[in-house]
Amino acid sequence: MKKLLPVIPVILFAFSSCLGLSADFQIRKNGSVKLALEYRFSRTAENIGKLDGNERWQIIPVGKADWERTADRVDGMKFSSFSSRNDSRDIVNKITLEFSNTDAMLKFLAPGGKRASLNSGNGSSALNIIFTEPYGAINDDLLELIQQVSYGYKLKISFSAPKDSTLSFTDGYGKAISPPETAEVVLKGKKVSFSIDTGELLSYKDGLGVMFTW
Repeated sequence: MKKLLPVIPVILFAFSSCLGLSADFQIRKNGSVKLALEYRFSRTAENIGKLDGNERWQIIPVGKADWERTADRVDGMKFSSFSSRNDSRDIVNKITLEFSNTDAMLKFLAPGGKRASLNSGNGSSALNIIFTEPYGAINDDLLELIQQVSYGYKLKISFSAPKDSTLSFTDGYGKAISPPETAEVVLKGKKVSFSIDTGELLSYKDGLGVMFTW
């Protein structure tokens, strides 16, 4: 059986240099969630994996059947749609997922409960997603190489809820930090969002996360 991990936690570190991800979260009035994903990964990375003999050990779901199996393992999660296309550089997959409630969404985002959490009370809720955890020093040459390989790939996250939302940023410990200087952000409104080059994620040695509040 293939070993598959959820997409959002997996992009949290170095392999994201060959992956671009867009994720749109929609929280409905009844508490259900729609998550629209588009992720692209390098055809070169896929070919390298095959040459290395690791094609059986995929780290992300790549086909419709993979997503159907993932949905079967998460209570309250429904796989709604899938499409895939290739271009000269990447394989691009689009997926729509439905969750009956936010608990089901959290089970998908972070099965271990470490990188995604939701706190509710006093009429408001806050969703924290950690994209990269704190890490030790990385050789400058290696960091530069990763950033070069990741050129053109972005992490784009958007979020909407029944009422206006706010977006803030945290480090990998959950401590509030200023928005990344290189990111494009919408911090308040009906839909909040941010976009950052994937390679820039490794610039944050204390990790990087977001907090959606509504």
